[in-house]
Amino acid sequence: MAAERRELEGILSKFGRASKLEWTGAKFARAAEWNGDRWWMVASGPGPRLVEKTLAEKKNVYGIINTGFCGALDPALRVGDIVASGEIAFTTPLPFVSGEIFSADRVAVTAAEKRELRNRTGAVAVDMETAAVKSKAAEWGVPFMCIRVVSDTAADDLPLDFNRFRNADGNFSRTRIALAAVARPFSAMPGLLEFDRNCRRASHALGDFLADCRF
Repeated sequence: MAAERRELEGILSKFGRASKLEWTGAKFARAAEWNGDRWWMVASGPGPRLVEKTLAEKKNVYGIINTGFCGALDPALRVGDIVASGEIAFTTPLPFVSGEIFSADRVAVTAAEKRELRNRTGAVAVDMETAAVKSKAAEWGVPFMCIRVVSDTAADDLPLDFNRFRNADGNFSRTRIALAAVARPFSAMPGLLEFDRNCRRASHALGDFLADCRF
């Protein structure tokens, strides 16, 4: 379970063939087989309201893994690092950090905001959906796990305040983001290109990690 399709791109590239999955309320849904397990990969859109919409109907699953990007709150974390927490046992030869991921219904945009969240919550990273997905897993009575990858460090200021470009339903407007970048070609555009590269790198790191996990 992720927020956006691009967060699942690395997983899909590792798993190979995936079939379209009909899932009411989802922005994107695919099914695949990997290491003898059946995976349903679903993107809800950002924030708890869209998670609630996507997981409104209980599914017959053995557990839920919440995945995707996160912003680092721990200054030691770097882009591509994996953060995990939850109750599903797994083994992997790859390194990861165990720690709490704080959820907020907004993007943590500045280094100062991340520092305040770190001091207030003690969490190692921040995202927008983990708490909502964890709540739905408890409601469904299935185990929950969060495995996320760092897309921006604790010291990074994002190139735009993405919170300004959310629609009424909670989704980000790519058109409005693009227009904002065009309006600031020398300040916002280079930062957006770098952030996009970091997200691609993070997605591939997440795919490598999940492909090597044994649950």
